[in-house]
Amino acid sequence: MKIVDVQTKRLSIPLVKPFKTALRTVSTAESVVVFITCDDGTIGIGEAPPTHVITGDSLASIDYAIMEVIRPLIIGLEIEQKERINHVADKAILHNSSAKAAIDIAVYDCFAKRAGLPLYQLLGGNANHLETDFTVSVNHVDEMIEDALGFVAKGFNTLKIKVGNSTIEEDLERVKGLRQAVGNKIKLRLDANQGWNAKDAVAAIHKMEDLGLDIELIEQPVPAWDFEGMKFVTEHVDTLIMADESIFSPSDAARLLAMHGCDIVNIKLMKAGGIYGAEKINALAEAYGVECMVGCMVESKVAVTAACHFAAAKANVTRCDLDTPLMFASDPVIGGAVYQQSQITLLDQPGLGIQDVQIK
Repeated sequence: MKIVDVQTKRLSIPLVKPFKTALRTVSTAESVVVFITCDDGTIGIGEAPPTHVITGDSLASIDYAIMEVIRPLIIGLEIEQKERINHVADKAILHNSSAKAAIDIAVYDCFAKRAGLPLYQLLGGNANHLETDFTVSVNHVDEMIEDALGFVAKGFNTLKIKVGNSTIEEDLERVKGLRQAVGNKIKLRLDANQGWNAKDAVAAIHKMEDLGLDIELIEQPVPAWDFEGMKFVTEHVDTLIMADESIFSPSDAARLLAMHGCDIVNIKLMKAGGIYGAEKINALAEAYGVECMVGCMVESKVAVTAACHFAAAKANVTRCDLDTPLMFASDPVIGGAVYQQSQITLLDQPGLGIQDVQIK
C-alpha cells in the first residue's frame, strides 16, 4: 500500500472560553490537518497545532515542513514501512516535532486501516476507554472557583489547575480557594508551565503539604531546560512531580529518568513527533518504574483521538489530560473518540475511526 499523495488544510475552531496558562492565552484553536492518500484509496488523517511557546512550531512552519520537505521524500514509500517513514521524516528536518507528529498520526491511521483494526488494538489493546481531567485556566481566584465548580457539576472528578503566571503567594491563594470550594473528594493537579524556580517551587509545595491541600501532582514547576531543578524539586517534596516540557524526545526522557528527576512523565504526541516517539518514551519510563500521563496541546479531535488511542493501548499510561475537544464551540470532526464529559470511549472502527473533517 504505497503513499501516492500528501495534502494539508488549515483548521480553525473557536473556543467557548479563552484557555489561559502561564505561557499563553488561546481563543481559537488553529491547526494544520494532513491527509495521506494511498494507492488503494485509503486516506489517513493527522494534525498539528502551532504551539510557538512550547514546540516553536507555527502554522507556516508546519505546512512548509510537511509539504516542501517531508512530502517529496515519503511519496512512493509503502505505508507498512513505518520505521523507514519515521526515519526519513526525522532526518529530513531538525526539530519541527508537530509537523512530524501530523505525518506520523496519518501513517498510523492508514496502517491500522490496512490491518482492519482500531489503532488502540494495534498499539497494545490495554483498554478502549479513558477518563480525562478538565483544565481550569489561570484567572482571578473567584473566576477559577466558578469554573471549577461548573466542571465538578458536570461530573469531572479530577481538575488540572493552571498556575505559575504570578507570585507564589497568589498561586497559593488560588489553590487554597479551589480546594475549599470543591471539597476533598476531587483530585487536584497543578500545572505551573515552567513558571517557578526550583527553590520557590519547593517552598510553595511544602506550604501546600503543610496546609493539607492534597495535591495529586505538580506538573513542570521549573523551566524545561532545568533538569537539575526538576531533580531538586522531586527530591525535596513528597508531592509527585511530573515532567512535561522537559521531555520531547526519548533522549530527553532517558536523561531525566536516569537522574531520577521526576516521578511521572507527561507524553504529548506533538512533542514526541507522534506515536512512534511516544512509544519509546513510554517504554523508557516503564523500564524505570515511572508511570505516564498522556496530554495534548490545543488540538482538534483528530490529534486528540490519536492520543486517546495511544493512551488506551498502554497499561503504563495511568492518567489522561485530553480535554480540549470539550473546550470548542463546535466540532468539525466526524467520528473519532466519543466524549461523555470525563469519559472517553474508542469505538471498534479501523484506524482512528474518523470519517471526515469538515473544513470550510
